[in-house]
Amino acid sequence: MRLTALTWLSVVIMAGAAQAQNFRFTSFEVQGNTRIETATILTNLGVARGEAISAGRLNDGFQRLQATGLFERVEIVPQGSKLLVIVDEYPIINRINIEGNDRLDDEDLLTVVTSTPRRTYSPAQAERDAAAITEAYSQSGRLSATVAPKIIERSGNRVDLVFEVAEGRVSEVERISFVGNREFSDRRLRRVLETSQAGFFRLLIGSDTFVADRIAFDEQLLRDFYLSRGYADFQILSSTPELSPSRDSFFITFQVQEGQQFRFGDVRAVSDLPEIDVARYQSEIKVGQGDIFSPQAVERTIERLELLATRDGLTFIRATPRITRDDRGLLLDVDFVIEKGERLFVERIDIEGNATTLDRVIRRQFDTVEGDPFNPREIRAASERIRALGYFSQAEVTAREGTASDTVIVDVDVEEQLTGTLGFGVNYSVESGAGVAVSFTERNFLGRGQTVDVSIDTGSENTSSNLTFIEPFFLNRDLALSFGAFYQETSDDSQTFDTRTVGFRTGLGFPVGEYSRLNVSYSIADDKLTARDATELSQILSADQGSNLTSAVGYTYTFNTIGTGLDPTRGVRLQFGQEFAGLGGDTEFVKTTALAEAQRTIANDEITLKAEIEAGLLTSLGDTNSLQANRFFNRPAIIRGFETAGIGPRDLNAGDDALGGNRYFAARVEAQFPIGFLPEEYGISGAVFADVGSVWGLDDTAGGTAGTQEVDDGFFLNSAVGVGILWDTQIGPLRFNFTRAVKKRTYDRVQNFDLTIETRF
Repeated sequence: MRLTALTWLSVVIMAGAAQAQNFRFTSFEVQGNTRIETATILTNLGVARGEAISAGRLNDGFQRLQATGLFERVEIVPQGSKLLVIVDEYPIINRINIEGNDRLDDEDLLTVVTSTPRRTYSPAQAERDAAAITEAYSQSGRLSATVAPKIIERSGNRVDLVFEVAEGRVSEVERISFVGNREFSDRRLRRVLETSQAGFFRLLIGSDTFVADRIAFDEQLLRDFYLSRGYADFQILSSTPELSPSRDSFFITFQVQEGQQFRFGDVRAVSDLPEIDVARYQSEIKVGQGDIFSPQAVERTIERLELLATRDGLTFIRATPRITRDDRGLLLDVDFVIEKGERLFVERIDIEGNATTLDRVIRRQFDTVEGDPFNPREIRAASERIRALGYFSQAEVTAREGTASDTVIVDVDVEEQLTGTLGFGVNYSVESGAGVAVSFTERNFLGRGQTVDVSIDTGSENTSSNLTFIEPFFLNRDLALSFGAFYQETSDDSQTFDTRTVGFRTGLGFPVGEYSRLNVSYSIADDKLTARDATELSQILSADQGSNLTSAVGYTYTFNTIGTGLDPTRGVRLQFGQEFAGLGGDTEFVKTTALAEAQRTIANDEITLKAEIEAGLLTSLGDTNSLQANRFFNRPAIIRGFETAGIGPRDLNAGDDALGGNRYFAARVEAQFPIGFLPEEYGISGAVFADVGSVWGLDDTAGGTAGTQEVDDGFFLNSAVGVGILWDTQIGPLRFNFTRAVKKRTYDRVQNFDLTIETRF
């Protein structure tokens, strides 16, 4: 009697249960196998010739044959002392195709497929591959995508494996809402998140695509936002994505508990160690009573205190914050306890995952080297610095026990990402018209952490080219060494002359404080001014005709806490620089510029207020006069509402050319705010502004020909007011300015509307 596998097994099991039937086979026959050796089949079956075996053991052998995944069908048929094994082999995969995919390329999808050509086809494996492709589509926001594995039979027991894809629509984030927020509006909190709602540009904006893994990142952004503003008890109770019935959109709801806003109370440095001068350490604490509590402020204070201990030659010193709550006064008293930490040393730093980036680029982010005392805070700081490089999509820094009880091994696991960009762009402004831009930037050149930037911009009136190279860690120190070459031509129809500048510059920048940096530089440039019609050119500009070589050294000091200070709602930027020309060349001058900017948010971060004051002074040395190429103009937009050459000294008897000035002053105030009736996912906000300023002063108003010129180079305070529309789009930032000049001279050239576009793709 011949039985199928299932029927036979059920009979055997029943018989075995009744009388414990045993089998003994003296011969075996295998039928149906063409590729799999008979010996291989019998080995998997596990039945020896002449051995007494039970029905249970025979069933185990049958299961092993099925589990190999090599056979579509298996039958075992006892025939007295002979055991017949009948198999149908799975076919061989001839090739693998993916059909119906438009949004994701074959090359990307085949990386998740584990089935392989010239290997045995497995239905279970094909189903797993289909699920992996479906997951890839889910990660790109197409949760409704379906994938069905199909086979096409070929000759020679071969098949083509085809994955038929129905991509479906992108599952967008239709709405993001918050429950429990009292202090900050939904509009403000949505600006914190990486994910955005679907809006006007839903076909272009990638961040409105639902990605489940992004929610955890959004939660962390919300925590950082609230904690940095003093909400020490902030919690996210839940974050719930709800799929719409059509499966093409999500509604995400964050339920939060804000708590109360806390401020710093008493902040003290305390220590029982005799070698610690508490007063010196107290002076390193920059936060004071009444400041908004911030974990970043606590972390920076710890860094300062431990750095001071290191400078004093003390090792294993730790500053541990001890916080005492005053719930009635909404204050947090912080004692920074300076004490001895555990004696641990760094045994080594192991780096993995960097196929392109050199080890030294990662190692220099550590202030710690092998053999140094282990400082957990420094390891965390190094981890943040590695992520901030932008070279890696993932960067994890962990510590584990070393080969000795007092050593630690630091593991750095990174995953590299693309760091080069090739840009083709279009730019436009009302004054200079349309232009085309081409740029190439590599931020990790040859894996050395260096930057190479090449750009070419061509417009209807201006052409410029730049080549820049930056070594950010010159001599293995925090020294940014840069080299650059530049070329620029201008041919403004509103002027009677053209200009051309070609030159070279190099600089060295380094930090001089927590928020300050100093840059020193050298530049050499050849400036050429050419008259289109010499009869219309002012005598002052005529003296500047031809080529003039300027060789100059300079420095710029910058102090900036905007976006990086202890209080994220406010900050200042102070900048002062000087340029000294006369190291050879044709010009001798000192050029001084200064800028002061303050920024803060009000109305629970809904409105941003900005105020700026800047000024410049060009002082000619010896018996030289300043040149047009070195004087100040209304560029870039010192005073909005006027053209680049719209204000400043003029020769009233020689056309309308702007002469530029040796001095300038400007003050600007602006308020940026959301436009209430527009959803914030459109990225549109409004601004109102007012500017005042002046460009004035020349060395020689006669231009070398006394009595033939009528030059107005006096101080005149121009002013303008306006409104702006700021549109942050995926194709580039757009700004529309509508301006009205309040105070101007008759020859000043106003610009009532300005549209600026810069698109990269």
